[in-house]
Formats: sequence, structure tokens, C-alpha cells
Amino acid sequence: MANSAQARKRARQAETRRQNNMAQRSTLRTFVKKVIKAIQAGDKEAAVKAFQDAAPRIDRAARKGLIHANKAARHKSRLNAHIKAMG
Repeated sequence: MANSAQARKRARQAETRRQNNMAQRSTLRTFVKKVIKAIQAGDKEAAVKAFQDAAPRIDRAARKGLIHANKAARHKSRLNAHIKAMG
């Protein structure tokens, strides 16, 4: 339990940041899933469009520290490889 005003404020800030991070991570996962769904459906045009929407989101998440830069690169690389293998 926070006993000082400073600790109470820090607890409030931590909770706000946690909720923001969870929302951003959920959005990121949704965009990645849209790409995967398009790939599994065999629709290359939709997959390319979904990937173009997802790539900046992945980069932004890495830049803000939500995910590691290597994880962002891995996601983009693997999704792109799946799309290229379709055609």
C-alpha cells in the first residue's frame, strides 16, 4: 500500500501506463492477426494491404518500447516471407 503522496501518485501513473500499454498491445495483435487471416485465406492482395497497415504499427510499438526492436523485425520479416511465398 502506498503510504506517501508521491507513492500514491506513482501508483496512479503506473496503472494508467499499464492500461495504455495493454490497449496498444491488443491493437498490435489485432493488426498482425488480420495479416495472418488474409494469408491463410489465400488472398494475396488483402494480405499485402493488411501488412502495409500492420508494419507501421509494429514499428511504432517497437519505438515506444512496447515490444523489443528484434521482435518487431521478426514479425515483419516472417509475415512478409509468408506473403511472398503465396505468389
